[in-house]
Amino acid sequence: MVRNAGSKLNPQTSVNKRGGGSSRKMFFVTGAKNTAELGRGNERRSIYQKFREVDLLDKKNTVTALKPGEDRAILLGLGMILCSVMMYFVLGITILRSYADSVWTEEGVCVILNSTVTADMNCSYNCGSDCWRVSKYPCLQVYVSVNNTGRVSRLSHNEDTQDTSSECFYVPRCQKDSMAMHGVIRNISERLKMNQRVPCYYDPSEQQETVLLTRLYDRSVVFHALLWPSCMFTGGTLIIVMVKLTQYLSRLCEEIGKIKR
Repeated sequence: MVRNAGSKLNPQTSVNKRGGGSSRKMFFVTGAKNTAELGRGNERRSIYQKFREVDLLDKKNTVTALKPGEDRAILLGLGMILCSVMMYFVLGITILRSYADSVWTEEGVCVILNSTVTADMNCSYNCGSDCWRVSKYPCLQVYVSVNNTGRVSRLSHNEDTQDTSSECFYVPRCQKDSMAMHGVIRNISERLKMNQRVPCYYDPSEQQETVLLTRLYDRSVVFHALLWPSCMFTGGTLIIVMVKLTQYLSRLCEEIGKIKR
């Protein structure tokens, strides 16, 4: 009876043993799978973190590289604006002041009545350090009629000639060779005789009896003088505006990116 009972119990114990072995095998297999998946997940996370760190580092390097560039661009724009303001100041006390103070504002047509060489005028030229010598040039006087009104006026070359000599039409650069200066004045006289009608500038208030053939600082000269500082001022302003606009757009993109996350 005992043997039979033992024989009956043996199959169960063998089944239990077999069932325990299979469960252990399943546990080890699932554990290995879980550890493999965890290892793969950790590996993927580590790779993602590496890429994330590289991305953040690139962004940080880009930001740190852009900041000095933006500062330099702003300094360049401010420097251009400052230079243009200084140029405006210099032009304002030279060209613009001479243009505004000039009384020869009206342009007309002058008919040449007479052009003759009256006498020789003295001038001094530089012959070295602390050396000045005297030479002579012929004084050419030209009389014209302004706009065929019968008003006879003396013609002068420009404002500098009027300030240097109130009698002569043109004052050549003084030099040792007086014959060369005579040749220059002779050529001018012949050209004036060939062109009987020339454009000129006169004083509409008639305070100045002298009329000018050309003006040193007319509208075209003033326009070209103010063109370059205006371009520099506009360029500097545009540089600063573009840098500020870029900074604003970058901040706006960062805020939009934070909202999406």
